[in-house]
Amino acid sequence: MRRRDFLVATAAAALATPVAAGPVMPLRDSPREMPSPPFVNGAGRDLMLDDFHGKVVLLNIWATWCAPCREEMPTLDALQARLGGEDFHVLPLSIDRAGMPVVRKFYEEIGIRHLGMYLADQTRVMMAFAAYGLPTTILIDRQGRELGRLVGPSEWDSPENIALFETIIAKGKDTP
Repeated sequence: MRRRDFLVATAAAALATPVAAGPVMPLRDSPREMPSPPFVNGAGRDLMLDDFHGKVVLLNIWATWCAPCREEMPTLDALQARLGGEDFHVLPLSIDRAGMPVVRKFYEEIGIRHLGMYLADQTRVMMAFAAYGLPTTILIDRQGRELGRLVGPSEWDSPENIALFETIIAKGKDTP
């Protein structure tokens, strides 16, 4: 086989192979109580996780200077567009020390349209949520308890993750 033919065949095989969707959110054996450090939304309103009580929340701790965070943000936006509403909310919690202006600029640059903007103190959040790397994503049930956690990026709008979140959302509807 000539080199050119080999390269064409290799490229064709690579294109035919599905790209891995990234890890699916691993779940805990039992829910764990969570702290709720304060944060602000894009309008400057003070919030806590308790403000989302009754919803399943996918909390994503990120920063604009974190390359994997930047890469996964469109998948979080797509997830919020698909599942966000009365029962589910993606909460992208930025820990950028430069504040909300850099978050706003980043959202505009990459076309984030469905996610809210949230900002918190880096040290307080990293300690409260025991987040030792970015991005850290935590799945929270309707009662504010941690169901699962993933450190590192994922394709949050993958069919596998969507199926998991839909199952968690449906299960929680039976609970007051």
